[in-house]
Amino acid sequence: MIKTIKTVFTQKTHDGTTERLLQLAFAYFATYIVTGIAPKYFMNKAPGYPAMSDVQYMVYSTLFSSLFCVSLVIAWGWYKFQSQGKITVLGLTFPKEFLYIIPSGICTAVVIPTTTLMYLLPISVMVAMIIMRASIIVISRIIDSIQIRQGILHKKVYKEENIAVVFALAAVGLKLYYVKPGDFDFINNVAAMTILTSYIIAYAIRIYIMNYFKNTRAKGVPYDNKGFFAVEQLSASTTMILATLAVIYLMTPNPENSKDFVGNFQTAFSMPHKDWLKAALAGIPYGIGAFFSVFLFMFKGRTATFAGLVNRLTSLIAGTIATLLVFFLMAAKPPAKEDWLGLLLIFVAIYFLGVSEKKRACELAKAHEIEPEAGTEVICGPEEKSHTP
Repeated sequence: MIKTIKTVFTQKTHDGTTERLLQLAFAYFATYIVTGIAPKYFMNKAPGYPAMSDVQYMVYSTLFSSLFCVSLVIAWGWYKFQSQGKITVLGLTFPKEFLYIIPSGICTAVVIPTTTLMYLLPISVMVAMIIMRASIIVISRIIDSIQIRQGILHKKVYKEENIAVVFALAAVGLKLYYVKPGDFDFINNVAAMTILTSYIIAYAIRIYIMNYFKNTRAKGVPYDNKGFFAVEQLSASTTMILATLAVIYLMTPNPENSKDFVGNFQTAFSMPHKDWLKAALAGIPYGIGAFFSVFLFMFKGRTATFAGLVNRLTSLIAGTIATLLVFFLMAAKPPAKEDWLGLLLIFVAIYFLGVSEKKRACELAKAHEIEPEAGTEVICGPEEKSHTP
C-alpha cells in the first residue's frame, strides 16, 4: 500500500493501472474542493464578499473554464484524433468517431448549465440534486447492462461493484429521510422538471457514448481518450457560445421579474460585476477538473459502473470537505449529521470498489491489457499473482 501511494505521488504511471486511477481521483478530488468553495465565496451576501448572483457567477466561471479547456487541448494538439477509420459525408472526410463524439459534446453543453440552473429556481432543490447525483450512478449501471447485451462490453460487472452501488445510493439518498413538506414541489414545476430531465437525458447519452468509444476500440488502435476529450470540449464550447449568443440577441427578458434568467444573463454581459474577472479565474479549477472527470469516466478497462462510482464518490467526498472548509473560512453552516453518516457509507462503498479493483487489475494484467508499474505486483488471489520485476 505504501509503495502504491509513493508511486501515485512521485511517478508517471501507465494507462489503466490502479496507480493511474488513484492519480486521477486525487487530482479530481483537489479541483472539486476548490470548485465547491469558489461559488460560496462569490455568491456570499455578507459584507466584504462579492455578493454575485447565481447567474453572474455561472456566466463568468463557465465562460473562462470552457475557454481554458479549449485553449489547452489546442495548444497540446489533442485535437489530432487517432481514429480507427474515416468516413466521408457531403464531400468532407473525417474520423468516423466524430459522428458520436460531437453529440457527446453537445450533451456536455447541456449538462454544465443545467447543474447550475437548478439553483436558480424559486423552489427547494435538495431532492432534485439528490436525484441528479443518484441518476449518474444508476445510469452507469444500466449502461453496462445494455452494452453487455449489445455485445459491446465483454467484461462482467463484479458483485462488489453492485454492492458499492447500493451503499453509494444509500449515501446519496440519506437526505431523503430529512425532507420537509414542500421539498418535492419541484415535480410540479415545469421549468425544474425540464432542467432535471434535460440533465439526466444528456448525461445518460454522454456516458453511453464514452463507454461505447472505450469498449469498441479495435485491437492495435490507440486508446485516444485525450482526443475524445478535445473533440468533445470543442463541440461543447461551440454549442455554449451559440446558445449564449441566442440568449443575448434573440430572447426577450421579463423586466417585471427580478429573477428572470434571460434578463440576468444579459445583464451579466451588459453591466458586468466589478469582480467578474476574479470569478472567471475561479472557473479555472472547474476547467482543470473536467479533464480528470472525463478521464475517470473513460478509465481504461473498467466498467461504466465502476468508473461512474469512482467519479461520483470522489466528488461527494470533496463536496463534504468543501462544506467543512467553508464553515471554518466563511462561518457558514457546517456539514449536517446526515452528511457525516453519508460519508461513512461512501467509505464502505469505496472498500468494495477496492476489492473490485484488485480483481480487475489482475484480470487486465493477465490479459496483457495493462502494463503494471515497475516493481509492483498485482494480486490475483491467495495463490496466483501477476507481477513485474
